[in-house]
Amino acid sequence: MTDALISCKDLTFRYDGRTAVTNLSFQINSGDYLCVVGENGSGKSTLVSGLLGLKKPYFGSICFENGLKQTDIGYLPQQTEIQKDFPASAYEVVISGRLGTEGLFPFYRKKDKDMASEHMEQLGISHLRNQCYKELSGGQQQRVLLARALCAAKRMLILDEPVSGLDPVVAAELYRLMLKINKELNITVVMVTHDIRSAAAHGTKILHMDGQPLFFGSTADYIRSEAYHKITGGGHRNV
Repeated sequence: MTDALISCKDLTFRYDGRTAVTNLSFQINSGDYLCVVGENGSGKSTLVSGLLGLKKPYFGSICFENGLKQTDIGYLPQQTEIQKDFPASAYEVVISGRLGTEGLFPFYRKKDKDMASEHMEQLGISHLRNQCYKELSGGQQQRVLLARALCAAKRMLILDEPVSGLDPVVAAELYRLMLKINKELNITVVMVTHDIRSAAAHGTKILHMDGQPLFFGSTADYIRSEAYHKITGGGHRNV
Protein backbone atom coordinates (compact mmCIF):
# COMPACT_ATOMS: atom_id res chain seq x y z
CA MET A 1 0.00 0.00 0.00
CA THR A 2 1.27 3.47 -0.88
CA ASP A 3 0.78 6.60 1.23
CA ALA A 4 -1.12 8.31 -1.60
CA LEU A 5 -4.13 10.40 -0.58
CA ILE A 6 -5.13 11.63 -4.04
CA SER A 7 -4.10 10.20 -7.41
CA CYS A 8 -4.90 12.14 -10.58
CA LYS A 9 -4.51 10.43 -13.93
CA ASP A 10 -4.72 11.93 -17.42
CA LEU A 11 -6.91 14.81 -16.22
CA THR A 12 -8.54 17.12 -18.71
CA PHE A 13 -10.86 19.96 -17.66
CA ARG A 14 -12.90 22.14 -19.98
CA TYR A 15 -14.11 25.55 -18.88
CA ASP A 16 -16.40 27.91 -20.82
CA GLY A 17 -16.01 25.83 -23.93
CA ARG A 18 -12.22 25.70 -23.89
CA THR A 19 -9.70 23.23 -22.52
CA ALA A 20 -8.22 24.65 -19.32
CA VAL A 21 -6.17 21.63 -18.21
CA THR A 22 -4.98 18.69 -20.27
CA ASN A 23 -2.97 15.50 -19.78
CA LEU A 24 -2.34 16.07 -16.06
CA SER A 25 -1.19 13.18 -13.88
CA PHE A 26 0.23 13.50 -10.36
CA GLN A 27 -0.11 12.15 -6.83
CA ILE A 28 -0.50 13.79 -3.42
CA ASN A 29 0.95 11.73 -0.58
CA SER A 30 0.32 11.97 3.13
CA GLY A 31 2.58 14.63 4.65
CA ASP A 32 3.29 16.43 1.37
CA TYR A 33 3.58 20.21 1.15
CA LEU A 34 2.71 20.49 -2.53
CA CYS A 35 2.89 23.88 -4.22
CA VAL A 36 0.92 24.24 -7.45
CA VAL A 37 2.51 27.06 -9.43
CA GLY A 38 1.94 28.78 -12.75
CA GLU A 39 0.85 32.03 -14.32
CA ASN A 40 -2.73 33.32 -14.25
CA GLY A 41 -4.86 31.19 -16.57
CA SER A 42 -2.59 28.15 -16.26
CA GLY A 43 -5.38 25.98 -14.83
CA LYS A 44 -4.48 26.09 -11.13
CA SER A 45 -7.91 27.20 -9.88
CA THR A 46 -9.65 24.76 -12.22
CA LEU A 47 -7.59 21.94 -10.74
CA VAL A 48 -8.53 23.02 -7.20
CA SER A 49 -12.22 22.98 -8.17
CA GLY A 50 -11.72 19.41 -9.37
CA LEU A 51 -9.97 18.29 -6.17
CA LEU A 52 -12.80 19.79 -4.11
CA GLY A 53 -15.46 18.06 -6.20
CA LEU A 54 -16.82 21.34 -7.54
CA LYS A 55 -15.95 20.53 -11.14
CA LYS A 56 -15.92 17.15 -12.86
CA PRO A 57 -13.08 16.20 -15.20
CA TYR A 58 -13.90 16.15 -18.89
CA PHE A 59 -11.53 13.20 -19.11
CA GLY A 60 -9.36 11.26 -16.66
CA SER A 61 -9.81 10.47 -13.00
CA ILE A 62 -9.32 11.80 -9.47
CA CYS A 63 -9.07 8.96 -6.95
CA PHE A 64 -9.19 9.43 -3.18
CA GLU A 65 -7.15 6.78 -1.40
CA ASN A 66 -6.26 5.49 2.07
CA GLY A 67 -9.64 6.53 3.45
CA LEU A 68 -9.43 10.21 2.48
CA LYS A 69 -12.79 11.87 1.89
CA GLN A 70 -13.50 15.27 0.37
CA THR A 71 -15.03 16.23 3.74
CA ASP A 72 -11.56 15.68 5.28
CA ILE A 73 -10.20 18.62 3.27
CA GLY A 74 -10.13 22.18 4.61
CA TYR A 75 -10.16 24.94 2.00
CA LEU A 76 -8.89 28.51 2.14
CA PRO A 77 -10.13 30.26 -1.03
CA GLN A 78 -8.99 33.58 -2.41
CA GLN A 79 -10.74 36.30 -0.46
CA THR A 80 -13.02 38.79 -2.23
CA GLU A 81 -13.44 42.43 -1.26
CA ILE A 82 -16.99 41.71 -0.06
CA GLN A 83 -15.75 38.96 2.26
CA LYS A 84 -13.20 41.34 3.80
CA ASP A 85 -16.12 43.40 5.17
CA PHE A 86 -17.90 40.44 6.78
CA PRO A 87 -19.60 41.76 9.99
CA ALA A 88 -18.86 38.96 12.46
CA SER A 89 -16.35 38.36 15.23
CA ALA A 90 -13.11 36.53 14.49
CA TYR A 91 -14.30 33.60 16.62
CA GLU A 92 -17.61 33.38 14.74
CA VAL A 93 -15.73 33.20 11.44
CA VAL A 94 -13.37 30.51 12.73
CA ILE A 95 -16.05 28.24 14.23
CA SER A 96 -18.15 28.47 11.07
CA GLY A 97 -15.57 26.09 9.60
CA ARG A 98 -17.22 23.34 11.67
CA LEU A 99 -20.55 23.69 9.84
CA GLY A 100 -21.43 20.53 7.95
CA THR A 101 -18.29 18.62 8.93
CA GLU A 102 -20.11 15.84 10.77
CA GLY A 103 -23.71 15.99 9.60
CA LEU A 104 -26.35 18.61 10.21
CA PHE A 105 -26.59 20.03 13.72
CA PRO A 106 -28.67 23.08 14.72
CA PHE A 107 -25.97 24.33 17.10
CA TYR A 108 -22.25 24.04 17.78
CA ARG A 109 -21.18 21.31 20.15
CA LYS A 110 -18.51 21.57 22.83
CA LYS A 111 -15.92 19.86 20.63
CA ASP A 112 -16.61 22.40 17.85
CA LYS A 113 -16.03 25.27 20.26
CA ASP A 114 -12.91 23.63 21.70
CA MET A 115 -11.50 23.05 18.23
CA ALA A 116 -12.10 26.66 17.18
CA SER A 117 -10.38 27.95 20.31
CA GLU A 118 -7.49 25.51 19.87
CA HIS A 119 -6.78 26.56 16.30
CA MET A 120 -6.97 30.25 17.20
CA GLU A 121 -4.39 29.57 19.91
CA GLN A 122 -2.15 27.65 17.50
CA LEU A 123 -2.20 30.55 15.02
CA GLY A 124 -1.65 33.21 17.67
CA ILE A 125 -5.01 34.97 17.27
CA SER A 126 -6.79 34.15 20.55
CA HIS A 127 -6.58 37.82 21.51
CA LEU A 128 -8.64 38.68 18.40
CA ARG A 129 -11.49 36.41 19.46
CA ASN A 130 -14.12 39.10 20.00
CA GLN A 131 -12.87 41.63 17.47
CA CYS A 132 -14.91 42.35 14.36
CA TYR A 133 -13.46 40.52 11.39
CA LYS A 134 -13.79 43.45 8.99
CA GLU A 135 -11.71 45.64 11.32
CA LEU A 136 -8.71 43.28 11.27
CA SER A 137 -5.62 43.80 9.14
CA GLY A 138 -5.14 41.72 6.01
CA GLY A 139 -2.67 39.42 7.73
CA GLN A 140 -4.95 38.95 10.73
CA GLN A 141 -7.89 38.15 8.45
CA GLN A 142 -5.85 35.49 6.68
CA ARG A 143 -4.94 33.88 10.01
CA VAL A 144 -8.62 33.83 10.96
CA LEU A 145 -9.51 32.21 7.63
CA LEU A 146 -6.65 29.74 8.03
CA ALA A 147 -7.98 28.77 11.48
CA ARG A 148 -11.44 28.39 9.92
CA ALA A 149 -10.06 26.07 7.25
CA LEU A 150 -8.27 24.03 9.91
CA CYS A 151 -11.59 23.51 11.68
CA ALA A 152 -12.75 21.63 8.58
CA ALA A 153 -9.44 19.90 7.80
CA LYS A 154 -8.96 16.41 9.14
CA ARG A 155 -6.11 15.35 6.88
CA MET A 156 -5.58 17.90 4.11
CA LEU A 157 -5.61 21.67 3.60
CA ILE A 158 -5.93 23.37 0.20
CA LEU A 159 -4.88 27.03 0.06
CA ASP A 160 -5.57 29.23 -2.97
CA GLU A 161 -3.12 32.16 -3.17
CA PRO A 162 -3.06 32.57 0.64
CA VAL A 163 -0.57 35.46 0.72
CA SER A 164 -1.99 37.46 -2.19
CA GLY A 165 -1.98 41.18 -1.44
CA LEU A 166 0.01 40.86 1.80
CA ASP A 167 3.28 42.66 2.46
CA PRO A 168 6.44 40.49 2.42
CA VAL A 169 6.86 40.39 6.22
CA VAL A 170 3.28 39.22 6.81
CA ALA A 171 3.52 36.78 3.90
CA ALA A 172 6.69 35.25 5.35
CA GLU A 173 4.96 34.74 8.70
CA LEU A 174 2.03 33.00 7.04
CA TYR A 175 4.41 30.72 5.16
CA ARG A 176 5.99 29.85 8.53
CA LEU A 177 2.57 29.01 9.97
CA MET A 178 1.69 26.81 7.01
CA LEU A 179 4.95 24.90 7.44
CA LYS A 180 4.11 24.45 11.14
CA ILE A 181 0.66 23.12 10.22
CA ASN A 182 2.24 20.66 7.80
CA LYS A 183 4.96 19.40 10.15
CA GLU A 184 3.50 19.69 13.64
CA LEU A 185 -0.19 19.04 12.97
CA ASN A 186 0.55 16.40 10.31
CA ILE A 187 -1.77 18.06 7.80
CA THR A 188 -1.02 17.53 4.11
CA VAL A 189 -0.85 20.97 2.47
CA VAL A 190 -1.65 21.85 -1.14
CA MET A 191 -0.89 25.52 -1.83
CA VAL A 192 -1.75 27.26 -5.09
CA THR A 193 0.48 30.25 -5.83
CA HIS A 194 1.95 32.27 -8.68
CA ASP A 195 4.99 33.04 -6.47
CA ILE A 196 7.37 30.41 -7.79
CA ARG A 197 10.38 31.47 -5.71
CA SER A 198 8.45 31.22 -2.43
CA ALA A 199 7.01 27.89 -3.50
CA ALA A 200 10.54 26.59 -4.08
CA ALA A 201 11.58 27.92 -0.68
CA HIS A 202 8.77 26.25 1.28
CA GLY A 203 7.21 23.32 -0.55
CA THR A 204 8.46 19.73 -0.54
CA LYS A 205 6.96 19.06 -3.99
CA ILE A 206 6.10 21.26 -6.96
CA LEU A 207 3.47 20.94 -9.67
CA HIS A 208 4.18 23.57 -12.32
CA MET A 209 1.28 24.06 -14.70
CA ASP A 210 0.65 25.89 -17.95
CA GLY A 211 -2.58 24.24 -19.03
CA GLN A 212 -0.58 21.04 -18.95
CA PRO A 213 2.09 19.84 -16.54
CA LEU A 214 5.52 21.40 -17.05
CA PHE A 215 6.99 19.71 -13.98
CA PHE A 216 5.96 17.47 -11.10
CA GLY A 217 8.38 16.22 -8.48
CA SER A 218 10.52 17.19 -5.51
CA THR A 219 11.52 20.79 -4.87
CA ALA A 220 15.19 19.81 -5.10
CA ASP A 221 14.64 18.48 -8.62
CA TYR A 222 12.46 21.45 -9.54
CA ILE A 223 15.10 24.10 -8.84
CA ARG A 224 17.39 22.22 -11.23
CA SER A 225 14.69 21.90 -13.89
CA GLU A 226 14.27 23.78 -17.15
CA ALA A 227 10.80 24.94 -16.05
CA TYR A 228 12.22 26.71 -12.97
CA HIS A 229 15.19 28.28 -14.72
CA LYS A 230 13.05 29.51 -17.61
CA ILE A 231 10.78 31.42 -15.23
CA THR A 232 13.31 32.65 -12.66
CA GLY A 233 16.38 33.07 -14.77
CA GLY A 234 18.16 30.49 -12.64
CA GLY A 235 17.57 32.09 -9.24
CA HIS A 236 17.81 29.86 -6.19
CA ARG A 237 15.68 29.55 -3.05
CA ASN A 238 14.83 33.13 -2.27
CA VAL A 239 11.57 34.27 -0.67
